[in-house]
Amino acid sequence: MEVGFIGLGLMGRPMALNLIRAGHRVHVWSRRRESMQPLLDAGAGDCASAADAASRAEVVISMVADAPDVEQVALGPQGVADGARPGLIFVDMSTIAPAAAQAIAARLQERDIAMLDAPVSGGEVGAINATLTIMVGGDAAAFERVKPLFEAMGKTVSLIGASGAGQVAKACNQILTGVGVAAVAEAMNFAHRSGVDAAKVREALLGGFAYSRILENHGQRMLDRNFKPGFKAWMHQKDMRIVMEEAHRLGLALPSAAATAQMFNAMVGSGLGDDDSVAMLKLLERMSGGETGQEGK
Repeated sequence: MEVGFIGLGLMGRPMALNLIRAGHRVHVWSRRRESMQPLLDAGAGDCASAADAASRAEVVISMVADAPDVEQVALGPQGVADGARPGLIFVDMSTIAPAAAQAIAARLQERDIAMLDAPVSGGEVGAINATLTIMVGGDAAAFERVKPLFEAMGKTVSLIGASGAGQVAKACNQILTGVGVAAVAEAMNFAHRSGVDAAKVREALLGGFAYSRILENHGQRMLDRNFKPGFKAWMHQKDMRIVMEEAHRLGLALPSAAATAQMFNAMVGSGLGDDDSVAMLKLLERMSGGETGQEGK
């Protein structure tokens, strides 16, 4: 399949590489030229703009930071809509607000371009290993056309519902993962500050009802003090902002999510925004008076 791919950052680059490895012809564009080079070296087509990528493709995928970036890629000058061929499907795999996804989809539909919102979960490791969870909103027929591309990038692919439904599922995912990271960080900090071996506490908890993949994977990273970003804290802050804005719009009480959103705000404000979200542990250590020989590493 002829595929345009726009946005070649931490997640987008390995996702596009997996499409090439699966035999698809990929045409790439990024605002930063250096981001394109690994894809060009792997055989991707070199595009001068999003419109150029769209002119060569049956499906264009974007993986960018937030709704204004998606809107610019899709509908701005030299955007996807300007270069689209008849029957083009635009797939946004970024994490944006459900209402924003619906609005962009409606504007693209006016220009006979179908849009799927297809945010992902799994972080950089999932992107590299093609094991992402992909949550999709939009037209079922468009989904079936794009499904082979999703299957080249992810392990679990689900059509959730109409336009915006994929972003609703991703917001739910970010509530659970955000609150989960905060809970595991609190538990690890509590164990350590109580003078108990946090590694042994984690091992015991993995055998009971407290087990979770976050405790298993992120808990180990906290023990290893591995804060190298697979999913940066500022990105989780942005996602939790989306959650809280949607909650405000809908008049919903999300008390756990609200507290977690404030913790991510504090991480970014204290200079931890470019660390992985598991650096929540460092924030809690600072709030608890620090950890001799460990805090700040």
